Amino acid sequence: MSSKCAEPGPGAGPGKAVGGGGAVGAALYRKVCARFATGITVVTVADGHGHPHGMTVNSFASVSLEPPLVLVSIDLRNSILGHFLSASAFAVNVLAEDQEALSQRFSSVSEKRFEGVSWHFSEMGMPLLDGVLAHLECAVASSFEAGDHSVLIGEVRRASYGEGKPLVYFDSAYHTLNIR
Repeated sequence: MSSKCAEPGPGAGPGKAVGGGGAVGAALYRKVCARFATGITVVTVADGHGHPHGMTVNSFASVSLEPPLVLVSIDLRNSILGHFLSASAFAVNVLAEDQEALSQRFSSVSEKRFEGVSWHFSEMGMPLLDGVLAHLECAVASSFEAGDHSVLIGEVRRASYGEGKPLVYFDSAYHTLNIR
């Protein structure tokens, strides 16, 4: 593999172009971020009328143990962002390795993402998907805009998990882990 720059920065291995002195371009940034493997989640929320809404998110992270905080990042152009911004709570559903179709369904622009999907309302009133690897139910601690996304910080109030392997996204494609 050849590099388009004579000398990549410290820690950068052989590869494609690296940025110059200013901000990195969107295409390069997207390709670099694709080299970071992430789990796949579906974040869900109930609107003021009790209707469920959800979307696939791989911009999810644990932020703090004390208090237990998580972060999700949602594109400002997403049609259901308003439901998350007006809610006091949301849920994170961590997908298992056999749930690629569920990830794709909740990535669609359809408002009928929950039709034909097995799910239930939790005691906190959050839509939870059945059969996923883990659930986190969160009270909204804060939200703010960062670039072209809205960042939600949630304090985890309820959590559960099952056995299995996660669905993984790497190099712009779904993968499974080959672990024992």
